Amino acid sequence: MKKTILITGASSGIGKAIAEYFSEKGWNVAATMRNPEKNIFEYLSNIRIYRLDVTDESSIQNAIISAIDDFGNIDVIVNNAGYGAVGVFEKATDAQLKRQFDVNVFGVFNVIRQILPYFRNKKQGTIINITSVGGRLTFPLYSAYHGTKWAVEGFAESLQYELKPFGIKVKNVEPGAIKTDFYDRSQDLFENEEITDYDDYEKVCLANMQKIGEKAPGPLLVAKVVWKAANSKSYKLRYVAGKDAKMLLFMRKITPLNWFIRIMRSVVEKGYKS
Repeated sequence: MKKTILITGASSGIGKAIAEYFSEKGWNVAATMRNPEKNIFEYLSNIRIYRLDVTDESSIQNAIISAIDDFGNIDVIVNNAGYGAVGVFEKATDAQLKRQFDVNVFGVFNVIRQILPYFRNKKQGTIINITSVGGRLTFPLYSAYHGTKWAVEGFAESLQYELKPFGIKVKNVEPGAIKTDFYDRSQDLFENEEITDYDDYEKVCLANMQKIGEKAPGPLLVAKVVWKAANSKSYKLRYVAGKDAKMLLFMRKITPLNWFIRIMRSVVEKGYKS
């Protein structure tokens, strides 16, 4: 029987790249998204699209049941759906902060809770979370986003203990900067016209991060790392995606925190004069 992968947030960016890559490798692909209005994978016969909103548990359950009915099994589930709210924390609204955690943290919890009975009963399965290098280090203006990614990193590291006796693998794929619409269309900026003291700092940092995103590799790089994680027989937890991510994590490991922060500031705050 062909293996099957279910991916959340597969309408664009990293999720779409993962779906296409696994399809080309011969897997069945359950590509899920909040609004499956058109078949963006109509040229690939082994991909089927399902509606799934990670904040709606009934939609998660329905997508999983439908994928199993259509393909006969699910072997790997990829928690890719995400929401990026960035900017000065003081400007953030309650709604933005709530959505940040509802999608990036509780959304992951929701999907995993729904798939666990199935994986537990068949004594195997792989859960892959698309986290971020930002789950183990930080940049300016990403405080809320980092909070969610650090939360998932810690959650997954603990979860692996209780799932290993059932043959269930937990894996985190940690990309660095990837050229997707994360840095423009899909990014939600914290805004508050009454707070202006941060404006110069914010403008400089966002522009520098935009430049980094424009020069970054495409999402296929992440798809290839997910492929490696999905096919590994080991229980290895972390898979770093990208040379920049590997370099940053190495620097963070060998450098005192205050030195590392100076390095980050020299890059992201470049051009800012206080």
